[in-house]
Amino acid sequence: MLAALPYVGVLLLAIYAKLAKKLTASGTIAAIFVGFAITWGLGWIGLLTLGLFFFSSSFLSSFKQQLKEEDINEKGSTRDGMQVLANGGVAAIMSVLYGLFLSPLYAIGFFASLAAANADTWASEIGPLSKRRPIHIATCKRVDQGTSGAISIMGTCAALVGSFVIACIGLLYDVTNSFLIVIIITVSGFVGNLIDTLVGAYSQVLYRCNCCGMNTERRMHCGSKTEQIKGLKWVNNDIVNMSCTISAAIIAMIIAWFIV
Repeated sequence: MLAALPYVGVLLLAIYAKLAKKLTASGTIAAIFVGFAITWGLGWIGLLTLGLFFFSSSFLSSFKQQLKEEDINEKGSTRDGMQVLANGGVAAIMSVLYGLFLSPLYAIGFFASLAAANADTWASEIGPLSKRRPIHIATCKRVDQGTSGAISIMGTCAALVGSFVIACIGLLYDVTNSFLIVIIITVSGFVGNLIDTLVGAYSQVLYRCNCCGMNTERRMHCGSKTEQIKGLKWVNNDIVNMSCTISAAIIAMIIAWFIV
């Protein structure tokens, strides 16, 4: 009976997120899948880590929402299935692999992938609150808040803290209970966020609205079709986020393989 409690917790968390309009129907199904996989592999610690990522992200996404530029993003703050998998899919795979093979490297990969997802989310949500417009790393010019590939001091600091917060949860788990591993996870999560920024700057598709002139990730704006001005059509924000979590997991596992 007690063994089923974490899974009940996943269901309740997913239902709450759906009722709070944080997840779409597909997002709810994906969240249950991800939550079950993580719980099976890493138990309560995995669920706690996932819950921390979800609640902190949800809080930040609604904090001072009026100051953030929503129209530039392809999707709103309600996450669909692809967004959930892009942020938590790698963590779910790492967790299942750990449950099957009990290798500490997979546990490290799990924490690193969620650290990167948390770093990216905190940077995306806190960065736009800066009074100064961010700088696009490809053009070195100031751009609108929320532009993919843009960085700010506030957003960068938020990314580092966000990665560190998730890494610290690893201290509660036996196989990652080491300050050296916390540093590895923190650095890997932060680097994953930087890779996210680079991919977003150079490869993510961007469109321009012919009506209002706004640059946006949306194919439709102001009721009309937008015009592609850069990037690859298949590289949307979900692909960028997936590159963030995958790279962080791989980097952390490689470093741990040689050092730990």
